[in-house]
Amino acid sequence: MSKTCVVTGGAGFIGSWLCRSLAGKGYRVLCVDNLLTGSRENVEDVLVKDKVVFIEHDVSKPLEISEDVDFVFHLASPASPVDYQNHPIETMLANSLGTLNTLNLARDKGARFLLASTSEVYGDPEEHPQTEGYWGRVNPIGPRACYDESKRFAEALALSFFRKHGLDVRIVRIFNTYGPGMRRNDGRVIPNFVAQALNGEPITVYGDGKQTRSFCYVEDMVEGLERVMFSEGISGEVFNLGNPEERTILEVAETIKRITGSSSEIVFKEFPEDDPVKRRPDISKIRKRLGWEPRTGFEEGLKKYIADCKQKNK
Repeated sequence: MSKTCVVTGGAGFIGSWLCRSLAGKGYRVLCVDNLLTGSRENVEDVLVKDKVVFIEHDVSKPLEISEDVDFVFHLASPASPVDYQNHPIETMLANSLGTLNTLNLARDKGARFLLASTSEVYGDPEEHPQTEGYWGRVNPIGPRACYDESKRFAEALALSFFRKHGLDVRIVRIFNTYGPGMRRNDGRVIPNFVAQALNGEPITVYGDGKQTRSFCYVEDMVEGLERVMFSEGISGEVFNLGNPEERTILEVAETIKRITGSSSEIVFKEFPEDDPVKRRPDISKIRKRLGWEPRTGFEEGLKKYIADCKQKNK
């Protein structure tokens, strides 16, 4: 009999890739999403094969599932700055009450629990690259705080369940991820730049473009999530998940312009408040302990994403 995975936020970008991957490996998948920022269309291809069951539900309310559950992946939360600043309260509830409710579900079912946290817990870091032992530098009342601080709370709550109840918990801090399935109006840098380049609009770079990010292709990210969930002997541990190759935002804009063959000009706008200047994961822990590292090159992944965008525009 196949084991059952609950994936909250399963109709979102990374969540839908995860549902599809788990179903392909023979797991029964309960995809939970309230469709605030996700879309049922993201998992429609696996729903019709009855490998994934869709449950429309807001995780800030208790989640009742009658069948046995073996694994709980908690990904539910708006994740792009545009989304979580448009929905700040919903974001905080997904990461506070939503985390509590999914932890209680895992405890009641005797299931293993994985929390999808974020590199945003490091804030605008003074340590570079960021290791799992770095505590971060976060503005608790800034425009990004609804996401940053609620994820930090979620981590503390998950490890409290580990320490008090012995729940098998593991945490991943997800760094910038991209690939097919991202919404064009997602608000993050790669969808923004690609949409502008394909439409011949100015490519908007904030600040001088020297701020850095590290971009992981979504297929590699999902493999990392599964590696952390299904590995033994790592309960209570935290792992960075991301690509350690660092590049400037201006370099990203120039690369997308070149690959798309766009005539768009690159323009510069005011730097957003509390936007991190540097972001790069140290993945030596997961590389050494679990043998995971990203395999998809940046331009290779970009070409796949751009091809997907062009196909959807037809």
